[in-house]
Amino acid sequence: MSIEQSLSQRGNAKCELCASENNLTVFLVPPAEETNIDNSIMICSVCKSQIENPDTLNVNHWRCLNDSMWTPVPAVQVMAWRLLKQLSTEFWAQDLLDMLYLDEETQQWAEATASESDEVSSTLDSNGNVLNTGDTVTLIKDLEVKGANFTAKRGTAVRNISLTSNPEHIEGRVNGVRIVLLTKFLKKSN
Repeated sequence: MSIEQSLSQRGNAKCELCASENNLTVFLVPPAEETNIDNSIMICSVCKSQIENPDTLNVNHWRCLNDSMWTPVPAVQVMAWRLLKQLSTEFWAQDLLDMLYLDEETQQWAEATASESDEVSSTLDSNGNVLNTGDTVTLIKDLEVKGANFTAKRGTAVRNISLTSNPEHIEGRVNGVRIVLLTKFLKKSN
Protein backbone atom coordinates (compact mmCIF):
# COMPACT_ATOMS: atom_id res chain seq x y z
CA MET A 1 0.00 0.00 0.00
CA SER A 2 1.38 3.42 -0.95
CA ILE A 3 1.85 6.26 1.56
CA GLU A 4 -1.00 8.16 -0.07
CA GLN A 5 -3.32 5.14 0.27
CA SER A 6 -2.27 4.58 3.89
CA LEU A 7 -2.85 8.23 4.82
CA SER A 8 -6.18 8.26 3.00
CA GLN A 9 -7.25 5.17 4.92
CA ARG A 10 -6.05 6.64 8.25
CA GLY A 11 -8.01 9.86 7.64
CA ASN A 12 -11.11 8.21 6.12
CA ALA A 13 -10.38 9.91 2.76
CA LYS A 14 -10.67 13.35 4.39
CA CYS A 15 -8.27 16.18 5.22
CA GLU A 16 -6.78 15.32 8.60
CA LEU A 17 -7.02 18.98 9.65
CA CYS A 18 -10.38 20.27 8.36
CA ALA A 19 -12.17 17.07 7.23
CA SER A 20 -12.66 18.32 3.64
CA GLU A 21 -12.91 15.59 1.03
CA ASN A 22 -11.72 17.76 -1.88
CA ASN A 23 -8.27 17.94 -3.53
CA LEU A 24 -6.37 15.84 -0.98
CA THR A 25 -2.60 15.63 -1.05
CA VAL A 26 0.21 14.25 1.11
CA PHE A 27 1.94 16.89 3.24
CA LEU A 28 5.33 16.27 4.86
CA VAL A 29 5.43 17.83 8.35
CA PRO A 30 8.71 19.78 8.70
CA PRO A 31 11.51 19.40 9.60
CA ALA A 32 11.16 15.80 8.41
CA GLU A 33 12.91 15.20 5.11
CA GLU A 34 11.70 11.75 4.08
CA THR A 35 8.02 11.11 3.47
CA ASN A 36 6.53 8.25 5.46
CA ILE A 37 3.23 7.59 7.20
CA ASP A 38 4.54 8.76 10.61
CA ASN A 39 5.73 12.23 9.53
CA SER A 40 3.11 13.04 6.88
CA ILE A 41 -0.54 13.97 6.87
CA MET A 42 -3.29 14.04 4.26
CA ILE A 43 -4.55 17.61 3.75
CA CYS A 44 -6.77 19.49 1.32
CA SER A 45 -5.56 22.19 -1.05
CA VAL A 46 -7.09 24.97 1.10
CA CYS A 47 -5.17 23.90 4.22
CA LYS A 48 -1.98 23.35 2.22
CA SER A 49 -2.18 26.79 0.61
CA GLN A 50 -2.67 28.53 3.97
CA ILE A 51 0.11 26.55 5.67
CA GLU A 52 2.57 27.35 2.89
CA ASN A 53 1.49 31.04 2.78
CA PRO A 54 0.97 32.08 6.43
CA ASP A 55 0.01 35.61 5.34
CA THR A 56 -3.18 34.15 3.86
CA LEU A 57 -4.38 32.42 7.05
CA ASN A 58 -8.17 32.52 7.26
CA VAL A 59 -8.80 32.52 11.01
CA ASN A 60 -12.29 31.04 10.74
CA HIS A 61 -11.12 28.15 8.54
CA TRP A 62 -8.87 26.94 11.35
CA ARG A 63 -11.67 26.61 13.91
CA CYS A 64 -11.69 23.02 12.62
CA LEU A 65 -8.63 22.43 14.80
CA ASN A 66 -11.04 22.19 17.73
CA ASP A 67 -11.78 18.68 16.44
CA SER A 68 -8.59 17.58 14.70
CA MET A 69 -6.25 18.47 17.58
CA TRP A 70 -7.63 15.52 19.58
CA THR A 71 -6.35 12.94 17.09
CA PRO A 72 -3.91 10.31 18.37
CA VAL A 73 -1.72 10.91 15.27
CA PRO A 74 1.43 12.87 16.31
CA ALA A 75 1.95 14.49 12.86
CA VAL A 76 -1.58 15.95 12.96
CA GLN A 77 -1.07 17.07 16.59
CA VAL A 78 2.14 18.86 15.54
CA MET A 79 0.41 20.76 12.74
CA ALA A 80 -2.55 21.63 14.98
CA TRP A 81 -0.16 22.97 17.65
CA ARG A 82 1.82 25.03 15.11
CA LEU A 83 -1.31 26.52 13.55
CA LEU A 84 -2.84 27.33 16.94
CA LYS A 85 0.45 28.95 17.93
CA GLN A 86 0.30 31.14 14.80
CA LEU A 87 -3.29 32.06 15.64
CA SER A 88 -2.70 32.50 19.37
CA THR A 89 -3.72 36.16 19.29
CA GLU A 90 -7.27 34.83 18.82
CA PHE A 91 -8.82 34.00 22.19
CA TRP A 92 -10.41 30.76 20.96
CA ALA A 93 -7.09 29.56 19.50
CA GLN A 94 -5.22 30.37 22.71
CA ASP A 95 -7.85 28.43 24.70
CA LEU A 96 -7.39 25.40 22.43
CA LEU A 97 -3.60 25.71 22.68
CA ASP A 98 -3.86 25.77 26.48
CA MET A 99 -5.91 22.53 26.36
CA LEU A 100 -3.70 20.70 23.85
CA TYR A 101 -1.39 18.22 25.54
CA LEU A 102 1.55 16.79 23.60
CA ASP A 103 3.96 14.20 24.93
CA GLU A 104 7.56 15.39 25.24
CA GLU A 105 8.78 13.97 21.93
CA THR A 106 5.80 15.37 19.98
CA GLN A 107 6.19 18.78 21.69
CA GLN A 108 9.85 18.93 20.62
CA TRP A 109 8.82 18.09 17.05
CA ALA A 110 6.12 20.79 17.14
CA GLU A 111 8.62 23.40 18.34
CA ALA A 112 11.24 22.40 15.76
CA THR A 113 11.31 24.50 12.62
CA ALA A 114 12.81 23.86 9.26
CA SER A 115 12.86 27.56 8.41
CA GLU A 116 16.08 29.50 8.84
CA SER A 117 14.16 32.78 8.91
CA ASP A 118 12.45 31.76 12.17
CA GLU A 119 15.81 31.40 13.85
CA VAL A 120 17.19 34.70 12.54
CA SER A 121 14.45 36.95 13.91
CA SER A 122 14.86 37.06 17.69
CA THR A 123 12.28 38.54 20.01
CA LEU A 124 13.79 41.66 21.60
CA ASP A 125 12.56 43.89 24.42
CA SER A 126 12.50 47.72 24.23
CA ASN A 127 16.21 47.84 25.13
CA GLY A 128 17.29 45.27 22.54
CA ASN A 129 17.71 42.37 25.00
CA VAL A 130 16.83 38.92 23.64
CA LEU A 131 13.68 37.46 25.20
CA ASN A 132 13.22 33.72 25.67
CA THR A 133 10.29 31.53 26.68
CA GLY A 134 10.00 31.52 30.48
CA ASP A 135 11.57 34.96 30.98
CA THR A 136 10.05 37.64 33.19
CA VAL A 137 9.39 41.09 31.72
CA THR A 138 8.17 44.39 33.15
CA LEU A 139 5.74 46.79 31.47
CA ILE A 140 7.28 50.22 30.79
CA LYS A 141 3.94 51.87 29.99
CA ASP A 142 0.29 51.62 31.09
CA LEU A 143 -1.48 49.47 28.49
CA GLU A 144 -5.23 49.29 27.95
CA VAL A 145 -6.15 45.64 27.42
CA LYS A 146 -8.83 45.50 24.74
CA GLY A 147 -11.61 43.01 25.37
CA ALA A 148 -10.61 42.45 29.00
CA ASN A 149 -11.72 45.84 30.39
CA PHE A 150 -8.65 46.66 32.46
CA THR A 151 -5.40 48.57 32.19
CA ALA A 152 -2.09 46.77 32.70
CA LYS A 153 -0.11 49.22 34.82
CA ARG A 154 3.47 50.33 34.23
CA GLY A 155 5.85 48.27 36.40
CA THR A 156 3.69 45.12 36.27
CA ALA A 157 5.84 41.99 36.11
CA VAL A 158 4.79 39.36 33.57
CA ARG A 159 6.35 36.02 34.49
CA ASN A 160 6.92 32.90 32.42
CA ILE A 161 6.29 34.54 29.03
CA SER A 162 5.73 32.61 25.80
CA LEU A 163 7.13 33.66 22.44
CA THR A 164 4.91 33.87 19.36
CA SER A 165 5.65 33.49 15.67
CA ASN A 166 5.76 37.30 15.49
CA PRO A 167 9.02 38.62 17.05
CA GLU A 168 7.23 41.85 18.06
CA HIS A 169 4.74 39.99 20.30
CA ILE A 170 4.96 37.87 23.44
CA GLU A 171 2.23 36.19 25.46
CA GLY A 172 1.84 36.33 29.21
CA ARG A 173 -0.65 36.52 32.05
CA VAL A 174 -1.64 39.88 33.50
CA ASN A 175 -4.37 39.96 36.17
CA GLY A 176 -4.96 36.26 35.51
CA VAL A 177 -5.74 36.87 31.83
CA ARG A 178 -3.50 35.52 29.05
CA ILE A 179 -2.79 38.40 26.66
CA VAL A 180 -0.50 39.31 23.79
CA LEU A 181 1.92 42.17 24.52
CA LEU A 182 4.01 44.26 22.16
CA THR A 183 7.72 43.88 22.96
CA LYS A 184 8.33 47.62 22.49
CA PHE A 185 6.46 48.19 25.77
CA LEU A 186 8.48 45.65 27.77
CA LYS A 187 11.87 45.36 29.40
CA LYS A 188 13.51 42.13 30.46
CA SER A 189 13.72 41.63 34.23
CA ASN A 190 16.84 40.20 35.83
